[in-house]
This record gives sequence, C-alpha cells and structure tokens, in this order.
Amino acid sequence: MRHCRIIATSLLICTASAGGSFGAAQNDPSWPCVQRKVPELSVGQVWNGPDIPDSAKGWDNDAAIHALVDDLAARRNPLDTAQTRIVEFANGLPRDQVNDKMLLLFQGLFDTLNRERIQVISGISRYAGKQREMANDLRTEAARVDAMRGKPDTDPDDLDRANERLTWETRIFQERVQSLTYVCEVPTIIEQRLYSLSKTISQSMLKQ
Repeated sequence: MRHCRIIATSLLICTASAGGSFGAAQNDPSWPCVQRKVPELSVGQVWNGPDIPDSAKGWDNDAAIHALVDDLAARRNPLDTAQTRIVEFANGLPRDQVNDKMLLLFQGLFDTLNRERIQVISGISRYAGKQREMANDLRTEAARVDAMRGKPDTDPDDLDRANERLTWETRIFQERVQSLTYVCEVPTIIEQRLYSLSKTISQSMLKQ
C-alpha cells in the first residue's frame, strides 16, 4: 500500500507540474495558465470611443479624476456600482467639460488597471517558477523514498517519517496548484472590468 502511495505521489507531482504547459504552448513555454498570456493590453482592445489625445496622459494632474480612478479601479467595489459612479460623475460636469474629462478618466483607468494586470502576470510567472522548483524537489524526494524502500536494511521508522514528509510536502504543492488556478483568472477579470468601465465611459460622452 505504501509503495503504491509513493508511486501515486510521484505521478501526481509530474501531472501537476506539467499541467500548466497547456495554455503556455501558444506563446510562452513557462506560462502556467490555460488562459493565453497577453503581457499588456492596448487601448484598442478595450476602447471603442474617439481617439485618445496625448493630453489625456496627464490625467493624474487632475485631483478629482485621480480620486475617481482609484475608486473605480478597486476590484473590491462592485462593477455596477463603479459604472453608476461614472454616469453620475459625467452628469455632474458642465457640458463643455464632459468629453475631455471622460477621456482623462479612461486614460487613468487604462494606465492603472493595465499596470495592475502587468504586476499580476509578473507575480504568476514568479509563482510558477517556484512551483517548478518544488516539483523537481518532490520528484527527487519521491525517488529517494523509493530507494529507501528498496534497501532491506532501511529503518522502518525512517521510511515512515520520509513518507509522511513527502506526503505533507505534496499536499502543500497541490494547494499551491489550486491557488494558481484561481490566480490565473485575475488578468482576465481585470481586462473585463476595464472593458466594461471603458464602455460606460464611452456611452457617457456627448455626441459631437
């Protein structure tokens, strides 16, 4: 029974560590997520409104826009609440300021959420690297325990301790695999939020 458990553990490690390569095959062999890796977004992916002027890059010089961007970008705030805030903000502006302010708001949200998304992707890559290291260590440890089992003079207590340690470390590894599955969804969640907020901004602009 214990021997079968060791073999199962080894197979589990190999399967878990190789699983991330499914989504990676398209453009980055080290990328662990099923979702395709898109390192950063472009304005065209999330914006269907008028051209964004270069002056919009100074959005953070506008205190009201800066505060609103921080609030809207926070994923703890429900999307529908954030969209309502955008509409209310637009409705409270003088007509001759609406479009300029909306463009500033879009640029601020794009810069902020794109930067956050880049940071998440970088974190995923580091996390995946650590997982690969752990998988290699676990395979080495599993081979060592199997070798111990094959020696007639191995102390049974030593073997039990080694097996328990391997089982515990494998459980930690698997929990990290599960966590990675959830984290892999975050870049898409951020992109979807940015797209939805951008659509609301565009719809809040006055037609020329």
